[in-house]
Amino acid sequence: MVMHMSFSVAVAGASGYAGGETLRLLLGHPEARIGALTAHSNAGTPLGAHAPHLRGLADRVLAPTSVDALAGHDVVVLALPHGASGQIAAELPPETVVVDLGADHRLTSAEAWQEYYGSAHAGSWPYGMPELLHAGETAPARQRAALAGTRRIAVPGCNVTAVTLGIQPGVAAGLIDPDIVAVLSVGYSGAGRSLKPHLLAAEAAGSALPYAVGGTHRHIPEILQNLGLPDARLSFTPVLVPMSRGILATVTAPLAAGATADDVRAAWSAAYDGEPFVQLLPEGQWPASGWTTGANTALVQVAVDRKAGRVVAVCALDNLVKGTAGAAVQSLNLALGLPETLGLTVEGVAP
Repeated sequence: MVMHMSFSVAVAGASGYAGGETLRLLLGHPEARIGALTAHSNAGTPLGAHAPHLRGLADRVLAPTSVDALAGHDVVVLALPHGASGQIAAELPPETVVVDLGADHRLTSAEAWQEYYGSAHAGSWPYGMPELLHAGETAPARQRAALAGTRRIAVPGCNVTAVTLGIQPGVAAGLIDPDIVAVLSVGYSGAGRSLKPHLLAAEAAGSALPYAVGGTHRHIPEILQNLGLPDARLSFTPVLVPMSRGILATVTAPLAAGATADDVRAAWSAAYDGEPFVQLLPEGQWPASGWTTGANTALVQVAVDRKAGRVVAVCALDNLVKGTAGAAVQSLNLALGLPETLGLTVEGVAP
C-alpha cells in the first residue's frame, strides 16, 4: 500500500538525542501526526524534562516502551540502543512502517554483526541511504527503488554516512585502490546521552579524544558493506572534538593507475548532480561541519594529492540530521510515496 495522506507516527526512545531530533523534524512535517512517545528509564516523566526545546510536545508524558504502546500507528520509529530493536520490531504488524535508528538491521552479514556487536543477528532491512551507489552505478538509483513502498527501514550509522558519501563515487567508478584511510572529527552528541566521565564538559572542553581505534569501531563492516568492498583495507579513526553536533570526515585512498584529477572530479560530480541533499562544492571550497548544522545536508569536496598519489575527499554533515533523523525522514518519505524532500531543509544554522 502506498500512502498519499497524513500518517500517524510513534517514537520509541523519544527522550534520547536521536529520538528527540526525529521529533523535531516530524513537528515540521506537514503530513506527520505524532502519536505515542515512549522511553525506558524516563518513562512516566514529561518529554519537556528531557527535550525542553520541543515546545509543542513538552507536556507529553513518556510511556514505557512496549509493543502495545507502539502498535496502531502507521509508522513506528525505534530510537533504541543497539540490540534492542530486533525483538520489538519482530512483534509489530507487517503493515506498519518501522524505521530503526539503531544498528540492528543494517548489516547483511550475521557473522559481521556477531563479531562487532556480540549478539544474535536480527536480520537485514532495506538500507535508508537513498544516495547509496551500487557497483557500476554513476548515479544513485537502486537504493531509492529499494526504499519505495518498503515497510522496514534500517537507518545508517552517522559516521558511516559521512565516509560513504565522501568516497563512494571513486569506488563505484574504479578510480581508487581499496586501501582507504578515514579520520573523522565527531561532535559529542554522537556518543548519546549516557553519563560517562569522558563526556563531561570539564573533560571534553578544549580537548580532542580518539575512540574505538585500531579497527574496533562497529561502523567498519557497515562502511565496507556500502562500498561493496568486504575485503578492502579500511583504517577508520573517529575523534571526539568539542562541539555538540557535526561530523567532518576526511577520507583518502590511492588514485588508481591511469586515473586523473579530471576523472575524479567528473565522477563525484556525476554521482551527486541533482541530489537534493548531497552537494559537491565548487572546486577549492572545503566544507565545514558548522555549515550543515540543523540541515539534512551532506557537503562534499574532493581533490587529488598528486605528490602522495591519493584522492582526498571531505564530507561534512550534522550527525543528528543527515546522519540519523533526517535520513530516517527522507527514507520514510520514499516508503510512503511522498516527496523525498518533504519536511526537510538544506539550510543550516549559523553562526
